[in-house]
Order: sequence, then C-alpha cells, then structure tokens
Amino acid sequence: MGTAVVTAPELPENLRAAAARLAMLDDADLARVDAWWRAANFLTVGQIYLRSNALLLRPLTDADIKPRLLGHWGTSPGLSFVYAHASRLIRYTGQRMIYLTGPGHGGPALVAASWLEGTYGEIYPQVGQDAAGAERLVRRFSTPGGIPSHVSVTTPGSIHEGGELGYVLVHAFGAVMDNPDLIALAVVGDGEAETAPLEGSWKGISFLNPARDGAVLPVLHLNGAKISGPTVLARKPPAEVRRLLEGHGYDVLEVTGDDLPGMHRRFAQVLATAWAGIRSIQEDARSGSWDGTRPRWPVIVLRTPKGWTGPEEVDGVRVVGTWRSHQVPLAGVRGNPEHLAALDRWLRSYRPEELFTPGGAPVALVQEAAPPDELRMSASPHANGGLLTRDLVLPDLRDHASEVPAPATVRLESTRRLGELLREVYRANPDRFRLFCPDETNSNRLGAVFDASDRAFMERVEPGDVALSRQGRVMEVLSEHNCHGWLEGYTLTGRHGMFATYEAFAMVSASQTIQHAKWLEEAEGLAWRAPVPSLNVLLTSTAWRNDHNGFSHQGPGLIQNVITQRGTISRVYLPPDANCLLTVADRCLRSRSEVNLIVIDKQPQLQWLTLDEAVAHCARGAGVWDWAGNDDADEPDVVLACAGDIVTMETVAAADILRRWLPRFRVRVVNVVDLMALTRPRDHPHGMAPMAFEELFTADVDVVFAFHGYPGAIHQLVHGRPAADRFHVRGFVEQGTTTTPFDMVVLNRASRYHLVMDALNNARRTPRGASELLAWCEQRLAAHAEYVVEHLEDMPEVRDWTLQRP
Repeated sequence: MGTAVVTAPELPENLRAAAARLAMLDDADLARVDAWWRAANFLTVGQIYLRSNALLLRPLTDADIKPRLLGHWGTSPGLSFVYAHASRLIRYTGQRMIYLTGPGHGGPALVAASWLEGTYGEIYPQVGQDAAGAERLVRRFSTPGGIPSHVSVTTPGSIHEGGELGYVLVHAFGAVMDNPDLIALAVVGDGEAETAPLEGSWKGISFLNPARDGAVLPVLHLNGAKISGPTVLARKPPAEVRRLLEGHGYDVLEVTGDDLPGMHRRFAQVLATAWAGIRSIQEDARSGSWDGTRPRWPVIVLRTPKGWTGPEEVDGVRVVGTWRSHQVPLAGVRGNPEHLAALDRWLRSYRPEELFTPGGAPVALVQEAAPPDELRMSASPHANGGLLTRDLVLPDLRDHASEVPAPATVRLESTRRLGELLREVYRANPDRFRLFCPDETNSNRLGAVFDASDRAFMERVEPGDVALSRQGRVMEVLSEHNCHGWLEGYTLTGRHGMFATYEAFAMVSASQTIQHAKWLEEAEGLAWRAPVPSLNVLLTSTAWRNDHNGFSHQGPGLIQNVITQRGTISRVYLPPDANCLLTVADRCLRSRSEVNLIVIDKQPQLQWLTLDEAVAHCARGAGVWDWAGNDDADEPDVVLACAGDIVTMETVAAADILRRWLPRFRVRVVNVVDLMALTRPRDHPHGMAPMAFEELFTADVDVVFAFHGYPGAIHQLVHGRPAADRFHVRGFVEQGTTTTPFDMVVLNRASRYHLVMDALNNARRTPRGASELLAWCEQRLAAHAEYVVEHLEDMPEVRDWTLQRP
C-alpha cells in the first residue's frame, strides 16, 4: 500500500470547509478522475505507437504501427495523474492555474489532455473530438508534418517545453510575479532535479510576495529513473529529501504508491491541503494582518513507478519502475507478434470502450472531469500571454536625453541614462514591468530604478540593508539562470521586462536565450499564439573594459548565438552612446516576440549624437558619419566601419589621424547600430536593400570594420553581399587580462593605430606619406607598451582624446 504524509496548516473557516470538500474524493468524483486518467494514458500510448486504428475498434496489425517509434512513456502517466487531479481542483474552486511540465518529453500526455478538454480541436479543427480527429491525433505525433514529442509551443496551455531540462521552476515563478490570481503548478522530474539550474531555482519563494504575486506549487515527481539509470533524489531516504526541501523553506507534503484507487484518494487529500495552504497564505497577506514573514509554501513530493500502468515485463525483463520504461517499452512491435499482442493488451487495459463513444468522442464521464472554458489549463489565457498583454506606458525620451553640443566632446555613463528611463517605466507600470539582474543593478549603472522600487526580498531584512524590502519589484539574485528564466515566464504570460548582466556571464544562460528564441520562432507559425512582449537582454561590463576583472570576464559570444537565430526573431543592437541606447531601448520595450540583445559598456564614454540624430540613425540601423570622415560624399579610398561603443571611438580616432596626416586621403566612416542591417533583406527583415548597402559601403572599396565581438560574426552577416571579401574585420580575438582600456584594444589589434595601418594597407591607392604614418603608428604602439607598464594607465593622448575639428 502507498502512503501520504500531510501536515495540515491552520486554516480559516471558509478554507477549512472548501479543503475538506476537495479532499473527500467521493465515488462519483473518483469515477470521473480515473476515467479521464485512463483516457489520457490510452491516447498517450496511441500517439507513441499508432498510425491508425486509434480507438482500437479492431485488433492491431503491423500496418497500424508507425515505422519509427518516438516519444517517452515513462513520465507520462504521472503527468496525466497530476493533471487529472488539478482539473478537479479547478472545477471545485474556480482557481486559475497553468500546468508546466519539467519532464518535457511527456509531450503526448499533455497533447492528450488538451484533446480531452476540447481545446486541441478548437485550435486545430481537423483534430476534433471524433474518430477522424483521434486518428489524426495519434498519427501526427512525432511524424513528418506533425508535432514534436515535447510539450512544445504547438501544445495548447504550454509556456514551457521542457526539452532542455532545468527551467520549469524559474518559468513558473516568473509566470506568477504580478499575477496574483494564478497558480503555476510545476512538475519537476527527478532527472531534471539533478540539473544545476533546477537545483538553484527552489529559492524562488524568497522573492514571491503573496500580497501581490500568485503562487507556484511544485510537484517533485520521483519515479525513480532517468534514461538509463536511477536518479539521485529517488534513491535518497525520504527523510533526506524532506529535509532538503524544508531547508529551502517549503512545507513538504508526500504521496507514495501505485495502488488504485488509494492513490487517487491520497493525492486528492494532499492537493486539497496544498491549495488551502496557498490560499490561506494569500488571504492573510491581502487582508492586512500579515506580519511580513516569508511564508512556508507547500511542495508535493509524488512517488510513483516510472511507466506506471504500462507493461510489467517485456521479454522477461522488468520494465515498470525502471529506466526501461523511459521511452518506448515495447520497441520491436512491427514484425514481432508477441510485442504486438502485448501492445494490444496494454491499450485495452484502459478499457477504451468505456471512455469513447462509437463516434470517437470522449464519453460524458470523461468530459465532466474537465473544467469549463478558460479555466481549462490547456485554454488558459495566461499560457497564451499575448492575449493579456497591455502596452507599456513609456516616458518621453526627451526627458532623459543627453546634451551633445558636438560629437566626442562629452563623456557620460550611457547606461546611467537608461537606468533613469527605466525608473520612470517602473513608476508608470507598477504591475507589468520588472528588471531582472544578478546582483549587478548598481554596478551596471541602472541604480536609478531604486528611486521607484526596492529589490524584492522575502527573507530577513536588516537595518543596514539598502533598497531591500518585501514590496520591492527589482529582481536581483546571483543567478543568471533564475533571472533569465523569471523574465521568460514573465513575458510569456504577458508582462514586460529586461534582463541585465555582465557580457561574459550572459553565456551562463545562453542556452536559455537560444531555447526562448526557438519557442518564439515556432510560435510565429501558429495564428492562435498571440505575440508576447520581447525578451530584452542588456549586456554591460563588456570584453573591452575589464578594469578590476580579468580574462574570464571577456566573452562577447552571446552575439554569435543570437545572430544565428531566425531573422524574424533575432535583433542585436550596439548603440555607441547614451541617446542611441535610449532610442534602442524604447524600440525594444515596444516590440513583440523578439529576442533583443543590446550591448554597451557602463563606463564613462564619449557621446556622439543628439537625440534627434540618434533617433534617425537608429531608424536606419547604420549610417555615414560625415563629420567623422573626409570623403565629402565622394568615392572614398577606404571605408572605416564600426559596430560597438569602444571600437566606434577607435574608428573615429583612426579617421581623425588619417585626416590630419593625409588630408587628401578620402575616408568614409560608417557606424552600425543595428547589426542585422548588414544582412541581405532575404535573410533578415532589418537587412539593408542592395542600393542602401552600396550607398554606405560602396560597391568595391575595401572596408576596415572594427567590431565589438568576434570577427567571424561580421563575415557571416555580410555573406552574399557584393565583393564580401573586401571586408577586413578587427574584433575580439581572445586576448586580454586585467589591464587598461586602451591596452585591451591593442592586445586584440583593434586600436586606432591598427585601424590606420589596415586602412593604408587595404586602400585602393597608397597616398604620399603613407609609409611615414605607418612608422608613426608602430612607434605609438611601442610607446604605449612602455607607458602602461611604467604608469599603470593609458597615455594622456589616448585617455583624454576628444575630437577636434577645424
């Protein structure tokens, strides 16, 4: 027999009665829940194995079996079990709930759930609740032209695919922030529980405020095995698992077993206790009687056998409760009469004749188990967050613009201006905007947001703490995975935000960026998925300005990752100054269903453009800076191009050197702020038309391109442009240490002196005086090498450089 460990909280009278009613699974409820669960299991097995005969109206034959058996059975019955009981809870209480599945390979279970609830047929009319729809349902799973095996974007009710393990809790916590009526039920698989991101995400309850946020109900599903062996938490003594979760601050409820109907009754009791505990916490916090202490939120530990209700043995080997049930327990069905017969017995064990009408629809008993309308988890508007999105109220950029009387005469910390703008975004949008940052908000010069909001924190606050309170909505935790994932859950449920971090450490969560981009890419093709607020990522403390950091902090690799995503989704912006940064940020905060990457350093830097000039420049994506060059709109001898703040300064300084030394040598300076403008229009919607590209870069003049990131990115982006091999790119080439700012560009051969030499070596003509200038550049580089070692800072001619035009 199984067991249940329940610690019932002290409940107010109204919740005590509701919880008691919910905990009592009478015979009628038991019949509904069990019938729904059996129907879901039947359809799950059918999706994995069948191409026809979906309702088993005749004996199975080899012709009914798919040629390739794909999918995962092991976790699926547990997922459907939890789903069935959550639906019952919703029917009784009207609770708004979404369902997130960490074991994303349980895709067929969630597809089956949405079909049984009717949502699937509403979205995909050709897959309705009839015999023909059931045939299409099983046939399209993991087949060409069909749907993936994960709980993907095509699955109604999903905001979390789960194919890459570790993010279910961070997505769940993000989903309920500023979402007070929502519970995110998050099933954590025991294989997933071994990942570093998941291990680090239990702390989400330290940042949830029950007065204004919703709740996360984690269900740690310990079924004992992953793909080829046991899982750690499943083999630990239950008392250790309990202490682990209690140490994170949870109230642990446990259910163990495989006996029926006992498991139904015990889980109903535990789920009722968990729900009542959540509602009690929220009512206390929202009634004004809460003392502010962090609540002990419930977590359920569910122990059931892996592959529950499947074949006990296959070919004399135990399957249920072992890793052998992880994927396809009967792998050789076609051509193996014994396996085919075993599959037939397995499917019929669910008694499909009791579950479906002769026409193929779920019988009334099954349909009655589903909640009505938008309360169905597969139909929740929270899981299609674009339906709930409200535009941000954004401040006038002119209120935050920097005065720039002339290019390169003023130095400012550009990100500080952005922080001031975000402060006003907070004030104007108290329920739908948050900044997520791993303990670096002040470091990244965004600290003005603390004028509008403290940091969120539900643990103990001490007298010396600054801008830290339970009312705060600035999200700081020293985990890129948490910050990134919280923002994903926040935007996918309809709210807006920004993730700011050091450039090098964006690679910690780079895989999350890619996975989110893939989600948005697939959502594009689904008319029923409403566009959601974009994922906005700000990178500062860049590779070029390490100061007290070293080589470990030098890594512009996220750019490389983002530009490889589909052009309809990916955006990379390299604003060279504060006014461009404000303009780009405004555009990103207004956008939908994009991954917007903004890269700019936080240190004082020269300012180039007025706000009006910045708006026009950013709208074009790239432009000629006539004031920096001397080609007078004529054909240049060389083009100096740049993308990125530090390399922009080096490029303008290089052009200044060339103008002073060789006034008849014609130089054009092109600055690129929207990196994707370099691509062809066929490759990206921001790609420049051929004529516009030629206007900037000419048709055949060599281009010396100073780039913030790895040089290969520019070569990738200009591929297919006329004479693309004329682009000579200088960028970060994995050189550096804790050193001066100018030494960084020297070490990576992207300094103004290197750019001058490149320009002379690649120009269409060699002007008189070129050799003397080359020698001077070499001499200045040698002088720099001596000076920084002796003085521990850059030469004054570099450190204090500004642009002086006649």
